[in-house]
Amino acid sequence: MLRTIGHRLLLLIPTLLGLSILLFLWVRALPGGPAVALLGEKATPAAIERINELYGFNRPLLEQYVTYMGRLLTGDFGSSIETGRPVVEEFLRRFPATIELSVAALIFAVGIGIPLGYLAARHHGRISDHLAVVLSLVGVTIPVFFLAFMLKYVFAVQLGWLPSDGRQNPRIDATHYTNFYVLDGLITGEFDAAWDAVLHLVLPALALGTIPLAIIVRITRASVLEVQNSDYVRTGRSKGIARRTLRGRFILRNAMLPVATTVGLQVGLLLAGAILTETVFAFPGIGSFLARAIEGRDFPVLQGFIIFIAIIYALINLIVDVSYSLIDPRVRVS
Repeated sequence: MLRTIGHRLLLLIPTLLGLSILLFLWVRALPGGPAVALLGEKATPAAIERINELYGFNRPLLEQYVTYMGRLLTGDFGSSIETGRPVVEEFLRRFPATIELSVAALIFAVGIGIPLGYLAARHHGRISDHLAVVLSLVGVTIPVFFLAFMLKYVFAVQLGWLPSDGRQNPRIDATHYTNFYVLDGLITGEFDAAWDAVLHLVLPALALGTIPLAIIVRITRASVLEVQNSDYVRTGRSKGIARRTLRGRFILRNAMLPVATTVGLQVGLLLAGAILTETVFAFPGIGSFLARAIEGRDFPVLQGFIIFIAIIYALINLIVDVSYSLIDPRVRVS
């Protein structure tokens, strides 16, 4: 197991190397060059020359890439053009917010999606099955930004049940050690602050988790249907194995392999979908900051954040692969 994990971690090296080359070439391939892209309407010849000199864009391409990789390997991802702070610092400040939101969305998607998909498969062909399929189709087709605006308008603006933006009420004097607001409130005993942070997570988590929920429902339903019609399940029924044992140990456990893969992929998509969700709800995570970086042409932030997200996504896939052997002992990660 440890050898497999080490092997998968080594495979990250060529992946990240290829990503760094693509990001490097992308910035240099912008119309007019990166200096013009950064300056926009302010792109006078003198300003372009100054930016090229400052960032080394006037040097040979290979020399630029070697310098760029040398800085990355030492942990220097540059500084944000907007704030002037190091990209690593900006990422670490906003990363807990996005993780907190993604975890909340994943709990919502998995906690409802797997039971709903399982029940739909058990009642295959009945009204509950058709209803689950229709709801999953609706969940997939609704754009995230539209659902976010609708949730915000109904539950925050019209009904006033939930906060409309931010991570926490600014009037709450909360202590933050880890920058995970819910966790900080529980650690310090400031339960009012933790509860307020949970309330601020509800609407964005619902908006972000709807598409993963719909996909998990469909994959769980299809997987359970396939397993419960297999030969060994029919053999178990004929031998009089208790229904609870049959459903838990034979059907649900074996059906979880494709579901685990789907959940792992959805975690990566949650990080991507957070850009729209965090923007609508003014949620100060990496998604909203990336949106500002795109608008403000803050390329050091874009390059750094994309590399960080790629590392996280690869580690999540590693966890999913290792989880196969925990779900089904017959599977050995290779």
